[in-house]
Amino acid sequence: MRFFKLQRDARGETRRLLFVFALTVALLVVAVNAALALAWGLTWGFWMPGALTYPRHFFAVNTGVTLLFVLGGWWVETSRLADGGGVRLGEQMGARLAQPSGNLDEQRFCNIVDEMAISSGMKRPQPMVLARDEGINAFAAGWDEDDSVVAVTQGALDHLTREELQGLVAHEFSHIAEGDTRLNMRLVGMVFGLEMLFRMGQTLFEPDTKDRRMAAALLGLAIMAAGWLGWLAGHALQAAVSRQREYLADARAVQWTRSRDGLGGVLRKVLSQQRAGVMPRQVGSLVQHMLLVANTGGRPEHWLDSHPPLAQRIRR
Repeated sequence: MRFFKLQRDARGETRRLLFVFALTVALLVVAVNAALALAWGLTWGFWMPGALTYPRHFFAVNTGVTLLFVLGGWWVETSRLADGGGVRLGEQMGARLAQPSGNLDEQRFCNIVDEMAISSGMKRPQPMVLARDEGINAFAAGWDEDDSVVAVTQGALDHLTREELQGLVAHEFSHIAEGDTRLNMRLVGMVFGLEMLFRMGQTLFEPDTKDRRMAAALLGLAIMAAGWLGWLAGHALQAAVSRQREYLADARAVQWTRSRDGLGGVLRKVLSQQRAGVMPRQVGSLVQHMLLVANTGGRPEHWLDSHPPLAQRIRR
């Protein structure tokens, strides 16, 4: 088994992608300054013939405002997402606390959670069940081990063997142990900040009470273009990081269970369900990256998918 090598590869790729994400923000600052300088040059040439001059501290102010929107948006969004623990987030997703006393399948699930906590050396997360979802899926939530949950669908309880359910639970434990929820929430905040920059440009571009002013429209268009490119690049990098964390969680699940057929059997059954037309219940993008299997996909822009292709995960 090469699970340790696969874990090292996934962690290394994540670090490279996070560096590229930071570089994207830096390039966005450069792009905004260049776009605003071009827009200012066009408006200056139209209204003020002569040598081109920029206002005092033009580039410093542009840089400061851009970082204010990106980092301020990051802070606002992550603060909002931090309001409440894993149980609250699980309840928002439609999950309820597991009831082992009245259901043998849920008792088996709770027993496996206890076993994985011992095997991984982690605190026991709160088991939860998505009782209305017949597709095979699961997710982990929580900012750290103290408020974490592991939720599985009713379809997972109904269709998976004990070995397969162990593989599924071990996969979700890895997301908690590696801090994937916290990492992805921070990336969500950064992408939200990039989107705020685009919205600012959109506001400037809209007509005012005296019809659109050419200078404001050009400045707004320049900010919109730079902000949209940054937002798109941020989403693509966020998805790339998420895919690497899925590979890492798969490899970690094999390490903790010492069984490639456990998680492998889960992924094969999910693929069979998809081919039969049984799709997981739709959820929002908030926990999309934490699901075992994404409920979106099949789009031509696979570089925006939060999960690798199922067939590729099965082969690995």
